[in-house]
Amino acid sequence: MSGRRPHRPYAPHRTRARHRRPCPLASAALAAALALTAAGCSPESRQDSVERTERAERAGRTGPSALRGEVPTASSPFWVDPESDAARQVREWEQQGRKDDAKALRRISERAVADWPAGDNPEPGIQRAVRGAKAAKRTAVFVAYNIPHRDCGLYSAGGAHDAESYRGWIDSFAAALGDAEAVVILEPDAVPHLTDGCTPAEYHDERYELLAHAIGRLKRQPRTRVYLDAGNPDWIADPAKLTEPLRRAGIATADGFSLNVSNFQTTDAVKAYGTRLSGLLGDVHFTIDTSRNGAGPLRGDRDEAWCNPPGRALGSAPTTNTGNELLDAYLWIKRPGDSDGPCRGGPAAGTWWPDYALGLARRSGETTA
Repeated sequence: MSGRRPHRPYAPHRTRARHRRPCPLASAALAAALALTAAGCSPESRQDSVERTERAERAGRTGPSALRGEVPTASSPFWVDPESDAARQVREWEQQGRKDDAKALRRISERAVADWPAGDNPEPGIQRAVRGAKAAKRTAVFVAYNIPHRDCGLYSAGGAHDAESYRGWIDSFAAALGDAEAVVILEPDAVPHLTDGCTPAEYHDERYELLAHAIGRLKRQPRTRVYLDAGNPDWIADPAKLTEPLRRAGIATADGFSLNVSNFQTTDAVKAYGTRLSGLLGDVHFTIDTSRNGAGPLRGDRDEAWCNPPGRALGSAPTTNTGNELLDAYLWIKRPGDSDGPCRGGPAAGTWWPDYALGLARRSGETTA
């Protein structure tokens, strides 16, 4: 079965292995909340939570409940889509009698993964996810991936036709979020491609303006947190090269930056890199994509180490319980089982590939699940 969702026609991937080398601003209230969670302290009272949220919002930030959630499962406040490709695959395999395969794939289907709304009309997909997340009292995770001149013309080329179209798309995206608790990972690759020379110089000023506009528009939603993508440590080896581009793109008004989106770098390496980059930016907070980094990156074959590499495994499950005051969450931003592109026998980028998903799940073992 295709499994490709009409509201999610694009999915992330990494573009060129030569860019991938090994390892944002949240409120003080959120940092304190994460420290309490990591220490195993009891959740704050409802009244305290409300008061802290109000103080944070008056300061221009979303309150600590944005990532912790209001239910007593602070380790994973994120919404799990019961109609994801993985969930539907589990049901299909169960009907076919493939019980062991279905059991293994639940390691994906029962975890929260990000939604990648459509580039033509993002509202239906976002509204569906928001309804589900609200009903479950969870936080929905989205990826805004529609910047003009996206991916330098490679496997996920495309994006909005022009700057005006992109502004309209972001406005629709933000409006659809409403007052829901949401996390948005903003434009994977967009800033690193400004740094590595892949995006032509004539588009740089426009991209900076569009990213800053997108952050500002998304932050008008009362419970939306925004993390601007900053690549991974196997791409831009020196994090200092990202500081000025991130500043120009508006990191000061975002909640932080995201790392390792769709890549396989180890959590320890990414955490070290993120901590260095954070320090250069004044202790900006960050998130890490752990969806497929359980076995680390593929060694050798650097030309396409990013594209459907064999032998990979799921990483740490989505959680805000990171034990690091700068690291807001481990997230599954890349949807495990979606192809990186037509390499190693894979389907088009973003297409559900059940065999690859099953391999990730089996290799993750019970410790990851």
